[in-house]
Amino acid sequence: MGNKVGIIGIGLIGGSIAKGLRSSGWATDIWGVDANPSHAAKALELGLVDQMATLEEATIAMDVLVCAVPVENLVGILPGIMNGLKPGQIVIEVGSTKTPVYEALKNHPKRAQFVSTHPMAGTEFSGPEAAVEGLFTGKRGVVCDKELSSPDALRRIEHLYTEGLGMQLIYMGSIEHDVHTAYISHISHICSFALANTVLEKEKDEKRIFELASTGFESTVRLAKSSPETWSQIFHQNQENLLDVLDEYINTLLKYKGLLLSGSYDTLKDELKKANDITRILSAKK
Repeated sequence: MGNKVGIIGIGLIGGSIAKGLRSSGWATDIWGVDANPSHAAKALELGLVDQMATLEEATIAMDVLVCAVPVENLVGILPGIMNGLKPGQIVIEVGSTKTPVYEALKNHPKRAQFVSTHPMAGTEFSGPEAAVEGLFTGKRGVVCDKELSSPDALRRIEHLYTEGLGMQLIYMGSIEHDVHTAYISHISHICSFALANTVLEKEKDEKRIFELASTGFESTVRLAKSSPETWSQIFHQNQENLLDVLDEYINTLLKYKGLLLSGSYDTLKDELKKANDITRILSAKK
């Protein structure tokens, strides 16, 4: 028997979850909740959801509620959703930062019915039309603070991720998660935005950018096409960790600059060789 799933926020992640749960058969009924009328209409047009509903209607009727709204909205809506839960209902969120939600919900009387998750997949696009079939297949999903969720809630959400979306799960605490994502995910995005702005500032001839941009440049600035609204919120939520990693990144750039200024190209080559080791780490993941 399938599950009734309400997805709050029908964008790239929420819409892709809807596609995955429908195609796997994990969900038989999928309701959408979205404050943006154009997103709601597009989600229905694309068949991502069976119907749109209010937050209150979805909270009453659904077995599992997936909160896929921008991270700064999560802390505001989650306590109210949890207040209205009936026994057996489960809420998850899929945001890129965890500590603010952890702090907001850790003492909630229905905390055991909540599971904190982060599917580690995405693209640079946004909105319901960005939803991708199979986006999560074979990717990692993070479950945070599993000891705070009831065994039944945890088991059902593990099943949602592994059987419903085809993901591989890993487990960590919220604070640990935010440190690691600052180094692995958030720094990549902020550096991509910075590189795009640097090129736009220094290279005023747009025709030359178009003519000379190679696949290397395009792949490096791909993330700069991501939603500024989404990522400014993520940077805000994970500010302390992001500042730490930015300090380290800036120090590395200054080291490279110093080697260029001094003509120390043998040392620079050694630094570049050290960077090649990232290939070994990433290839072991496949």
